[in-house]
Amino acid sequence: MDSNFKQQPKSNQGQGDYGYGGYSGYSAVGYGGEHSVQRGFRDYTLILRERIWYVVVVFLIVFSSTLVYTFSQTKIYQATASVQIFRRDPAVMKNVEEVVSNTVTNTEDLNTVVGVLKSGTIIQNVAQRITGDDLVQFMAPYEKDRRSDDPVTPLEVLAKNRIVVPERLSLIINIQYRHPDRLIAAKVANMFVDEFIAYNARVRIDESMKAVEELKIRADQQERKVRDLATDLQGYREKNNMVSLDQRKDIVTEKLKALNLYVTQTDSKLKDSEIRWKQVQDRLAAGGDITELSFIASQPLITQLVQDVSNKKIIVAQLRDRYRDKHPIMMENMNSLAQAQRELKRAIDNAAATIEAEYQNSKSNAAQARDSLVQAEAESMKLDRADVEYQARSSELRINEGILQNLISRMRETTMVSTMESQNARSVDHATPSQDGDYVSPKIPLNLGIGFVGGIGLGLAFAFFVAFIDDRVKSSFDIESVVGLPLIGIIPQIKKMEQPDKAQIAINNADRQVAEAFLTLHSSLRLKDESKNAQCILVTSTIPGEGKSFTTTNLALTFAAHGERVAIVDCDLRKPNVHKSFRLENRKGVIDICAGAATIDDVVIRNVHPNLDIIPTGGRAKNPTQILNGKNFEAMIADLRKRYDRVFFDTPPLAAVSDALIVLPLVDGSIFTIFFNKVRRKAAQFSAKKLLETNVPVFGAVLNGLNLAVSGYYYAQYYDKSYKDYYVVMSKNDTTPER
Repeated sequence: MDSNFKQQPKSNQGQGDYGYGGYSGYSAVGYGGEHSVQRGFRDYTLILRERIWYVVVVFLIVFSSTLVYTFSQTKIYQATASVQIFRRDPAVMKNVEEVVSNTVTNTEDLNTVVGVLKSGTIIQNVAQRITGDDLVQFMAPYEKDRRSDDPVTPLEVLAKNRIVVPERLSLIINIQYRHPDRLIAAKVANMFVDEFIAYNARVRIDESMKAVEELKIRADQQERKVRDLATDLQGYREKNNMVSLDQRKDIVTEKLKALNLYVTQTDSKLKDSEIRWKQVQDRLAAGGDITELSFIASQPLITQLVQDVSNKKIIVAQLRDRYRDKHPIMMENMNSLAQAQRELKRAIDNAAATIEAEYQNSKSNAAQARDSLVQAEAESMKLDRADVEYQARSSELRINEGILQNLISRMRETTMVSTMESQNARSVDHATPSQDGDYVSPKIPLNLGIGFVGGIGLGLAFAFFVAFIDDRVKSSFDIESVVGLPLIGIIPQIKKMEQPDKAQIAINNADRQVAEAFLTLHSSLRLKDESKNAQCILVTSTIPGEGKSFTTTNLALTFAAHGERVAIVDCDLRKPNVHKSFRLENRKGVIDICAGAATIDDVVIRNVHPNLDIIPTGGRAKNPTQILNGKNFEAMIADLRKRYDRVFFDTPPLAAVSDALIVLPLVDGSIFTIFFNKVRRKAAQFSAKKLLETNVPVFGAVLNGLNLAVSGYYYAQYYDKSYKDYYVVMSKNDTTPER
């Protein structure tokens, strides 16, 4: 059994932080580890029941504040105007692209339009439209703010009260405006629509005119560039003699053709003359007759001379048969033959020279022809290179001329389009003034609903906050889960009466409910083996005023009433109280016994009540711990065990002094008293931990001073209104305690 009690503090270690005021739901080991305690929905309901007035008061404050705020607010009227956004700008001129495109193709485009409607530019333009009496009426509701150190401006009012709401799955946008004056609200809403449409038109015209100016500047620059390119091209043509480029190219081409043909011819002649000359050289080198060569023999002069020589030879031969060589006729013919041979040789030599001359001439002509062809080809290549540069410059000129024409054409189109009216939006519904009672603010049902829900919510929050900061022991959950002790008895709160009457209430029937509570406590102690067989029982508490002496005397009287021999020993040597409870003198007692100046028989007050004896302290001690640690005190307890069935020791509170811990090892068990809603959980837990750390059993905790007004919140199983009637009946029919 001792081991069970020693394990209890371990289950509660680290519970210094109790969560939500000790009301957070968690399991904890109860008495002897037999069951677990867990905070449930009913426990939280009890928390609210105990603090229901907190909830009611906070609710009334919040709800009444909401009422006052709601009905003190200025009525605000709302007017709505709508504008339709065109998906594409109207086509004024076909195939003409506008400078500013307002095409709406996706969500981003529509959001851009909405952003323009919300922009400060639109607000500023609308503010400029509000003038005169309209401005006075517009700012009238805000005159109080205008007189302050930081006055409100029309721009701020417009920005605060203008709402842009796009209609879902459409290109229609609603512009809502709120104002205390319903006529002003409608007028301003329409101003926003008109200003938006006018703003788009101005933007289109301004951008178009800017584009025209820019195009004009670029066109002038392009025109100067075209002029420079044309001048440069003309200079290039003159520099390279390309005034009539095509004609010159034709001439060069024809010249190349002629030169190619001429080179071919000269090469052919060269080959022929080279062949004839080589034949002549070969025949001459061989000593042959070159007249045998066909091209020599075919010459008329040589042919004639050869014939003439042949004829003369024939004549000479004929004459030789008739005349002698010295004959004049013979000599004349011989001379004529020699002359003919000489002429033939001369003709042959001339023919050979002519062949050689023809060869040399052909060779020279072929070389000249090739040189002329090379020069012509070089001239053609040069002309082609010049033509490439010329064509590049001409192409650049044409391209820039085309750009210039496009710029001029675009400038003319933009100028025409900018002067034409084209809108990308149109007003769908004009705002009309609301009915006199059709205001949008204050929203009475919504405000009252918020006040109602908020009041309840804040009330509940405040109640739980109070519970959070209230860490006093008041429930069985606090005792069993936080303190770590089983709850073995609950004593109701006693009406005002003198201390001796309270100390003997178990037998004087001054309060039947309290008497029944001690009978229940007596039964609880008799049910468990540890407490049933315990002779010496120590009663203590955390702090003074928790009813430990009250519990000690009444519990002792209850045991005595059941026929057991009982003694009460007052061990509170610092502030004795037991003798006062029975109106007894405190001359001799525990101090005298421990000092050896008296015996138990000398100091005991016998039969204070049947079966009940009292041993007072015998005064106040200056050194109580030394007295309680003495051997005489142990001997006194041993002697009392022989004399009585039950001995109850009333000891000082644990949080104040350690006297109870000195006595504790000498007894069989202890009872820990806790006063309802008085001691803090952490202090009670700390004191209970001291008891549990010893090897002496702790029978449990007794809760004193339970307020019956809230008993149903925490201990409905013990106290109910129906029980009260039962106690009244019992008090009339049975006035003696049960024995």
